[in-house]
Amino acid sequence: MADPRGFLKVRERETQPRRPVPVRIMDYKEVYEAQEKGVLQAQAGRCMDCGIPFCHQGCPLGNLIPEWNDLMWRDKGAEAIERLHATNNFPEFTGRLCPAPCEASCVLGINQPPVTIKQVEVSIIDEAWGEGWVTPHPPERLTDRTIAVVGSGPAGLAAAQQLTRAGHTVAVYERDDRIGGLLRYGIPDFKMEKIQVDRRLEQMRAEGTRFRTGVEVGKDISWEQLRRRYDAVVIATGATVPRNLPIPGRELSGVHFAMDYLVQSNRAVAGDSVKNQISAEGKHVVILGGGDTGADCLGTAHRQQAASVTTLAIGQQPPAERAAHQPWPMYPTLFEMASAHEEGGERTFLASTVEFVGEDGKLTGVKVAETEFVDGKRLPKAGTERIIPADLVFLSLGFTGPEPAGLAEQVSAEFDDRGNVARDGYYMTGTPGVFAAGDAGRGQSLIVWAIAEGRAAAAAVDQWLMGSTRLPAPVAPTDRAITVL
Repeated sequence: MADPRGFLKVRERETQPRRPVPVRIMDYKEVYEAQEKGVLQAQAGRCMDCGIPFCHQGCPLGNLIPEWNDLMWRDKGAEAIERLHATNNFPEFTGRLCPAPCEASCVLGINQPPVTIKQVEVSIIDEAWGEGWVTPHPPERLTDRTIAVVGSGPAGLAAAQQLTRAGHTVAVYERDDRIGGLLRYGIPDFKMEKIQVDRRLEQMRAEGTRFRTGVEVGKDISWEQLRRRYDAVVIATGATVPRNLPIPGRELSGVHFAMDYLVQSNRAVAGDSVKNQISAEGKHVVILGGGDTGADCLGTAHRQQAASVTTLAIGQQPPAERAAHQPWPMYPTLFEMASAHEEGGERTFLASTVEFVGEDGKLTGVKVAETEFVDGKRLPKAGTERIIPADLVFLSLGFTGPEPAGLAEQVSAEFDDRGNVARDGYYMTGTPGVFAAGDAGRGQSLIVWAIAEGRAAAAAVDQWLMGSTRLPAPVAPTDRAITVL
C-alpha cells in the first residue's frame, strides 16, 4: 500500500496548478502546469488502501486505483503505467476530461478531501509518454476475421484497439477529415491538446488498426454494404444530435448550437482555413446551459476576446457540499468552477430563456425570466422578464441521441424510448453481427463510460466471432459485468 500514515500526515488536497489567467487566455495551450514530483507522490501517499476500495465502483473502467497510487508513491512509474493500462486504454484522455466519479467514492472523502486520483492518473501517463514506456502491442497472431468500427471517438477507438490486439483486422471509419471524433473537434485544446490524440493513433497504427477518414457510413457507403464486407460492425457514432430550443426568434442570425462553434474553433486552432467562422471577438455572448460544453464555449469566447460572456442555467445553483440525498459514495451534484469560469464571465442560475430578440433578422438580445417550480415543472415566472444584450447565443443543452444515418432502413436497427440504438446485454443490436457501444447506445454520458463500453463491446464482439474471449469486459449496457469465457 501507499504510505500507511499518509492520509494523517498530508491532510490537505493539493491539485494540479493552472497557468495564470492573463497568460493562458492569450493562447489555446493546456491550462495546467506539471505538478512537482514530490508533491504528487505525497498526494498519492494519501491513498488509504482502505480494504474495500469504493473508488473501484465509482469508476466504470474498474481502474486499479490503490495499486497505481502505491506505485506512484514509490516512484515506480513503469509499473504504474502497466497497472493503469490494464483497465484503461487512454488514461491521457480520462485524466484530462473525466469528472472523476472515483474521487467522489474515495473512502478518505468521508471526512477529508479525497485523494487527487485524476491528477495521479494523468501524471502517470504523461511520465510514461515522456520516458518512452508507451509502445505498440501488436497481436502475436492474426485471425481471419474483419471488423468495421464506425466512429473514432473514445468508444470507437477503445473497441478498435482491443479488437486489433485480439488479432482481428479492424478498420475505423470516420466521416471527418481527421480521426478522433469529439476528442478532435469537440474538446478545445486548452483542455486537451491534440498531441494526446495523435500519438495514441500512432501507437494504434503500429499495432495494425486501419483508419478510413472522410467516409460517412449511411451516405458514402451504406450500412448494408459495410455489413456484407466485414464479419462484424460496431456502431460507435456517439450521440451527436443537439437538443434544440424552439422558442420565438430561434431563426435569428447569431443563434448557434454550441458544437458548431467549437468545431470551427478547433479547426482554426489546428491551422485549417474556416470560411465564415463564428467568432466571439468584440461581441456580447450568451451561453445557454451550465455543463462542460458550455464551459468549453466560455473558455473559447474568452480566447477570442469577447466583450462579455453570460452563462444561463435554468435550474438552481448546486450546493458547494454534498446534499443529504446524495451521500457518500454517490456521485454528488456540486457547484464547480471549471478553468473557464476562473477566466471571467457571469453565471446566472434560475434563468428561463423566453425569447431571442432581434432586428432585421439579427440577434440583439435574449429575453429571460426567473425560473419558478410549478407541479415539478420549471417555468418562467411572469413579471420577471428582462432582456440581456447579445450578439451571439450558443445552445449548450445536451444531446438527444445518435444520428440515424440509414441505420433503421439499412441494418434494421431499432431505437429505444430515449432515441438510442437498442442493444442486448452483449451490445448486439437486432441485426446479428452489428453491435453498438458508447453514447450511440447509452446516450450522452461521460468519456470514462465511452471507453468502458468500447472495451466491453470489443469483448462481446470477440466472443461472438470466436466462441470465447480473453478480452476484459468491464461493463454491460445494464451496468452488469459480462461473463467472459
